[in-house]
Amino acid sequence: MTDTNQTGSIAALRLPELQALASELGVKGISKMRKGDLVEAIDAARGGSRPRALDARREQTVAPVTEQAGPVERDEAAPRTQRTRGARRAQGPAQDALAGLEAAIDAKIAGEPVERRGEGRDGRESRDDDRAQRAAEAVGEAVGDVAGEAGERRSRRAGRGQGASDAQGEGRQQRAQGQQPGAQAHQQTGQQTAQQAGQQTGQQGQQGQQGVAAQGDDDDERGGRRRRSRDRYRDRDRKRGRGRSGQPDLAGLDEVELADDDVLLPVAGILDILESYAFVRTTGYLPGPNDVYVSLGQVKKNGLRRGDAITGAVRQPRDGEAAQGGRPNKFNALVRLDSVNGLSPDEARQRPEFQKLTPLYPQDRLRLETPDPGRLTPRVIDIVAPIGKGQRGLIVAPPKAGKTIIMQQIANSITANNPEVHLMVVLVDERPEEVTDMERSVKGEVIASTFDRPASDHTIVAELAIERAKRLVELGQDVVVLLDSITRLSRAYNLAAPASGRILSGGVDASALYPPKKFFGAARNIENGGSLTILGSALVETGSKMDEVIFEEFKGTGNMELRLSRSLSDKRIFPAVDVNASGTRREELLMSRDELQIVYKLRRVLGALDQQQAIELLIGKLKETKSNVEFLLGVQRSTPGSFGEENAGRTV
Repeated sequence: MTDTNQTGSIAALRLPELQALASELGVKGISKMRKGDLVEAIDAARGGSRPRALDARREQTVAPVTEQAGPVERDEAAPRTQRTRGARRAQGPAQDALAGLEAAIDAKIAGEPVERRGEGRDGRESRDDDRAQRAAEAVGEAVGDVAGEAGERRSRRAGRGQGASDAQGEGRQQRAQGQQPGAQAHQQTGQQTAQQAGQQTGQQGQQGQQGVAAQGDDDDERGGRRRRSRDRYRDRDRKRGRGRSGQPDLAGLDEVELADDDVLLPVAGILDILESYAFVRTTGYLPGPNDVYVSLGQVKKNGLRRGDAITGAVRQPRDGEAAQGGRPNKFNALVRLDSVNGLSPDEARQRPEFQKLTPLYPQDRLRLETPDPGRLTPRVIDIVAPIGKGQRGLIVAPPKAGKTIIMQQIANSITANNPEVHLMVVLVDERPEEVTDMERSVKGEVIASTFDRPASDHTIVAELAIERAKRLVELGQDVVVLLDSITRLSRAYNLAAPASGRILSGGVDASALYPPKKFFGAARNIENGGSLTILGSALVETGSKMDEVIFEEFKGTGNMELRLSRSLSDKRIFPAVDVNASGTRREELLMSRDELQIVYKLRRVLGALDQQQAIELLIGKLKETKSNVEFLLGVQRSTPGSFGEENAGRTV
């Protein structure tokens, strides 16, 4: 306390009390002094301090409080903060305790009754002893108040969820009770107050601990800034993105319990497995509001894979429950699995993995020639670039060269001549009218994502479509996928995929070319049955450096190439096929020996002509015949033999 505070506390005493205090200090001439002069004399006599007896008692009382209040707060603060913060927080309550103790002593002394004048020296000494005793009582009460306030602060922290263990709560109660001997040396009142405060602290601490145990995972009720800041994102691991903006709310769907009165509804679709959950796409290959949630436990239990066509059942919403479509980010859960790709779940677990199947060169031919001799495009392709099961073909086409029409005719020829083949047409970033035209002209599965949709939808459609094709190949089926186009798919991945930091020429991200290569590289002829044929179109001569870079990346990956010419299409020569630039690797595996020898003769003749003359000669001869067999026989009769025909198709 400062000198001003000390003077103010002495001035609160009555005049007789001041005279008695001055006489005790040895001040002379006090009977003639006024109150103000007496106060100044007392201050000058004792040097700005309290009476020695009172100071001694106060030091004996305040010291235990300071020593106890400091460690208590330090013990509580040390586990939460660093040492510097713990020391700073520990000093605060001790200083508050001293200030409150001295204020209580001053108030107690100021409330004493006025001394009667005229009493003897012995009476004044006895009353001085009484004042000392009453000062001790004030000290005891102040100690009790300080202990009670400290207990209340600790109880409030415990009630907010920062209470320590039961052992710490008991230790705190013992420390609160340990303050009693210092107060008991002065007065019984301080002992009772401190004891009640300690008991209250222990009870409230236990209640706070029970509250913490009852809270469980309630993060909002946790106390402490650092604790709250740590717990703010604890729901990430538990919720795994549920309920966030744009994310599906999957809470409570992992375990679905059925009641006896529940009605089950059949459901079917393509399985799409994501990082931490899976969905049955019931409306196509894109996410929709009626998708069905499948837990990862069900996926692992039944050996499900992405692209599986599954059938099962979901629980019908009961009366009073909101309709499934009316709940945003809410999905019904799959409660029963009936079949996987037409097989039982037990049989589906025995499937081989696609990556472990042995790829071979195409050996079985997919003939495109139809009974209609007027369709020249399939007949030209059969001669210059034959297609086999498991072919990885690239249709290199500039804009407006007729690639869409060629792909439609290829699709129709495959469905007509090979009905056992599962045909899938994947259109990425195409015009809506082309999608409609393809759906109406092709008897197969058309999967499309038009150019007015985001790039992420293009990638989702392509990935799920190729995974669906892989699942069919695992069952031993022959699948043909027509992709239009690889260039636009690569552009979509360049926009949707996260940037790797390595940019190629033309602004192509290095990591954006891997997913399209993975798509195109899935084509293969499987040993002992099954094949996946992929024919994709690639854009060239667009004036874009990015398209050139993409084409260069895919240039050597295919084993069949059909090149279209813009100059031929400008002259309205269709099909605008560059005969000499088109061909198939290991075509001897797809043709008989006699047919191969005739094709070699034809190639020599066409190779001596320019681009336009070659296609015009070929189309003219095809129009004169009704089939390719008749055309090849005519070539054999009219074309003289040359050296090396007997070695056609052989390694020499």
